[in-house]
Amino acid sequence: MKLTSISRKLLTRVLSFYFVLTFIVTCVQIGAEYINTKSHINSELLTLEKTFSGSLTRAVWELNTQQAVDIADGLVAIPMIKGITVTDENNQIIAQLGERLNGDSSNTSPSTEDDGFFNISSVSRGLFGHTFPLIFEFSGRTTKVGSVILLSSNQVIFNRIEVGIYFLIGNAMVKTAALVLLFSIAFSQLLTNPLNELTEQIKQFDIDDPEASKLHIINYEKNELSILQNAYNNLIGELVLYKEKLGRAQVEIIATNNKLDDQNLMLEQEVARKTSSLSTTMLKMEVQQRELLEQQSRLQKENNRRSKTEQTLTQTNNDLKISITELNKAQERLMNAEKMAALGSLSAEVTHEINTPIGVSITSTSYLSDLLVKLTTDIDNQKLTKRSLDEFVENAQQSVGLLENNLDRASELINSYKQIAVDQTSEKIRLVNFAKYLSEIIRSLSPKLKKSNHRVEVNCTDNIEIYCHAGAVAQIFTNLIINSILHAFEGTDSGLITIDINMHRDKLQIHYQDNGVGVPLEKLPKLFDPFYTTKGNSGGSGLGTHIIYTLVTDTLNGTIEVDSPPNQGLTYDIEFNNMR
Repeated sequence: MKLTSISRKLLTRVLSFYFVLTFIVTCVQIGAEYINTKSHINSELLTLEKTFSGSLTRAVWELNTQQAVDIADGLVAIPMIKGITVTDENNQIIAQLGERLNGDSSNTSPSTEDDGFFNISSVSRGLFGHTFPLIFEFSGRTTKVGSVILLSSNQVIFNRIEVGIYFLIGNAMVKTAALVLLFSIAFSQLLTNPLNELTEQIKQFDIDDPEASKLHIINYEKNELSILQNAYNNLIGELVLYKEKLGRAQVEIIATNNKLDDQNLMLEQEVARKTSSLSTTMLKMEVQQRELLEQQSRLQKENNRRSKTEQTLTQTNNDLKISITELNKAQERLMNAEKMAALGSLSAEVTHEINTPIGVSITSTSYLSDLLVKLTTDIDNQKLTKRSLDEFVENAQQSVGLLENNLDRASELINSYKQIAVDQTSEKIRLVNFAKYLSEIIRSLSPKLKKSNHRVEVNCTDNIEIYCHAGAVAQIFTNLIINSILHAFEGTDSGLITIDINMHRDKLQIHYQDNGVGVPLEKLPKLFDPFYTTKGNSGGSGLGTHIIYTLVTDTLNGTIEVDSPPNQGLTYDIEFNNMR
């Protein structure tokens, strides 16, 4: 198997990284020199513009073509200027020397940059330059009389930075050669030579004399090689101890083998003695085997009987599962019926409550109609007086006011009931302003509350809004308030219900409390069980609190806790998340 030198591999990776880094840095420095030199040439072009623009402008303005050609010839004589083109205001060429901008139309096109500089998009020519207008001032007015294009080339830049490039490359090569030499010496002295010496000493290992095979000091520094040397010497020491233990164990094994020979002799004698008794035992075992076969036959019959019983139990279990499924469906239908019954009862009470303001409105309308008939008769008979007109206006205003108040009252009841009824028959999640929605729920229950002096106090800020099943919320509060009226306030006509609403970290917290008779502590665990009621003889279904629990835990995915401190009524703590 070919060995791979760790030091050579490590040296190769380090130097490879350094070579790449040096190459990149050198290329960046050359590029920077190129850009800096090109910037200097552009600055020199700007200087030439400031120096010769005045004389060129006057020569063009005065139509002195020879002078313009002489100036252009002088500019071309400058080493960095490779070409010049002077045009008049109609872009007609006056003078054109050296490289030409349109010398090769197939692969040359200027790319103008800011401040009049441009590049020639030609790889073969590598031209770039600067263009500026010739502006003549006369009597405070300026006129463009022509333009000048000065051309230079990348060869000028390369000529200027040639020495710098050679210096950068030579510097990089010297640094690289020095680094290679230093790394080679360092790796050889610090890693390769110590490893070779360590390897040679390990090859001289003598199994018969391990103590003499310990490594001598090959490295006086505290590093990984000294740790490896110490570990190897410790291993040799443990090997010596193990060899001594092995010798003692061999002596003990020889003594034990002697004892085993004595035991084998005694065992053979014992076997001979036991063989005779074994024959007698075998006869007894045959008798027992026949008895076991008979027992097995009886067990087989018992097993068949139990299999038939198990099949019967399985069929009975399947029938029970079907019955439980039917019971669950029946329970669900009962819960839906209970919800609709509560809604129907609420509808009847709201209808009865609306009849009163509507009846008053009809009476007011009839009275107002009679007043209009009387007024019309007085007008026809020309018996209209100021007094009768004032009486009509006063009575009409009272009738209209009565109409407005009663119709507003009926409208509020209808709107509240309509919103609650729609929500209770829908499972849609919507944004609910809790204070406003709770007010609508309580207003829809006003027919039941008006029959007594029970009060509902709500502590909820107007800015609490949450996405939830509005119908579930309406059903929960409807059942809670109705349960308090029917059960908690039995025997009293002045009960108080307190509802506290808080929003904490995107969770809505509801604390509901009444000051009724409460529930005994031993009955609290059964409060949410289906069909559990204390009003069974009065037509109670026992599904009200179970519906509340199901709506909170399943529909709203929340929690509900109930408590009944002595003489403090019943409290519910409900919490659920925003469903946004």
